[in-house]
Amino acid sequence: MGLDHRDDSAVYKLSDDIAIVQSLDFFTPIVDDPFTFGQITAANAFSDIYAMGARPIIALNIVGFPVDDLDNSILKDILRGGLDKINESGAVLAGGHSIKDDELKYGLSVTGVVHPDKIISNKGAQPGDALILTKALGTGIVATALKQKIATPDQVDAMTQSMIRLNKYAAEIAVNYQINAMTDVTGFGLVGHLLEILDASFMDARIFVDQLPILPGTLEWAEQKVVPGGLLANRKFYKPRVAVGTDISKLIELVVVDAQTSGGLLISSPSESAQALLEDLHTNGVEQARIIGEISSSSFEPRISLQ
Repeated sequence: MGLDHRDDSAVYKLSDDIAIVQSLDFFTPIVDDPFTFGQITAANAFSDIYAMGARPIIALNIVGFPVDDLDNSILKDILRGGLDKINESGAVLAGGHSIKDDELKYGLSVTGVVHPDKIISNKGAQPGDALILTKALGTGIVATALKQKIATPDQVDAMTQSMIRLNKYAAEIAVNYQINAMTDVTGFGLVGHLLEILDASFMDARIFVDQLPILPGTLEWAEQKVVPGGLLANRKFYKPRVAVGTDISKLIELVVVDAQTSGGLLISSPSESAQALLEDLHTNGVEQARIIGEISSSSFEPRISLQ
């Protein structure tokens, strides 16, 4: 499995029983605390593995650090944060590589394993499938407010707790159900990553905007135009493929294209089992999970409708 339909990870079959799943992700700080930054970055890197239905086994650190400008204790705390999530995932830290860089960067290369017959792709969504999102939207908007030093402590805490939560727990529940397609929601926003599923599956979809889980402060800051550049780029790029109902708030139009960091899993599951899956997620601590839409029909020019 490669790049044909923009899946989350590369998958290479080793035998009839084992395939390896490989991904890499890193970025610059989005919060002030180094330990928390390390946690967020690691959780984000693992998400691509979980989105394929795989189990992470090995992680390698990737570091760019301005050694002349920042104290080494900052790097130590970042790596401790990353290791905290590596340990929580059950994977093993097997080393990594660092370079001197003018801009701080941190991330992980992650290897996972999965049975070849149990790989979950972003291809395969079917008409009538329910769409389940496992984390609230708004990390890009709230993080922008944090950078401008106007976000409240409660808003920052809610955003941080969402971002540091591994998608492990949602994935471990999801693999026990029929999943027709799955991906994680990150830089392209809910709309962008849903379109990846739709393009791979040749389907249209509807999003029920009143069902969207949204982080505290997101709508407040969106109304004040406190939004990241990635959101604006997403909105411009995806606008031709999104049909917006006449009664849909302009703020919701921003939220659905907000660039997420360590966002939730987006799951396309048969409607008859979706409610049971949702209840199972809630029972096992994935409290933000919601049914947020449905796959509506087959299409050779996939579009999303906001309703």
